Amino acid sequence: MIKQLSIFIENKEGRLKKAINSLSTADINIRALSIADTSKFGILRLIVQDTAKAKGVLEENNFIVKETDVLAVEIPDEPTGLNEILNILDKSKINLEYLYAFVSKKTDQAIVIIRVENVEEGIKALNEGNANLLSQKDIETF
Repeated sequence: MIKQLSIFIENKEGRLKKAINSLSTADINIRALSIADTSKFGILRLIVQDTAKAKGVLEENNFIVKETDVLAVEIPDEPTGLNEILNILDKSKINLEYLYAFVSKKTDQAIVIIRVENVEEGIKALNEGNANLLSQKDIETF
């Protein structure tokens, strides 16, 4: 299980840049990100090397930040990689809320960030399915 930051961002010019710039200025490296938006606001989801520091910096810059538990799973970077993980979750009837992925220069694998309804059940199902779950420390070294 790893920590993800979700940042509420008004859909106004410069708000996304301000969030990213505040992290850059604080020397916080972003490992992965996803953004979902509507006409009025967006949710920026981040995996960073130092979650506590990033949360503090963003809050100091007047952003609303929520910390969420998510799962990071290493998968083969090939057409069947994601499907195998989804099959494990489906077989165990684990509700998937969203996911996004990234790759690392340090491995030939892809890393998928998964938000499930019940994190503990997700961990159990993925472990039983022999998935390679990553820790916060693993993510920090990518």
